Amino acid sequence: MVEVFKTNINCADTANMLVSELQHVFPGAHISFDLDDCDRILRIHGNEVASARVIQHLARRGHSCEVLD
Repeated sequence: MVEVFKTNINCADTANMLVSELQHVFPGAHISFDLDDCDRILRIHGNEVASARVIQHLARRGHSCEVLD
């Protein structure tokens, strides 16, 4: 399963920190940001991705995140 999110992340250091944190939340998942995309995409490819959990995790750190259709 692949889940794609639109975010407001614009800093590579922040993106790397969040990838690290999300790896603990979703062990074994492949997680990446595309900060060059206008929607600053976050992609998570894994067996089970709980979108609400991702959105909540980023929100707790002061970032916006929403699922892209």
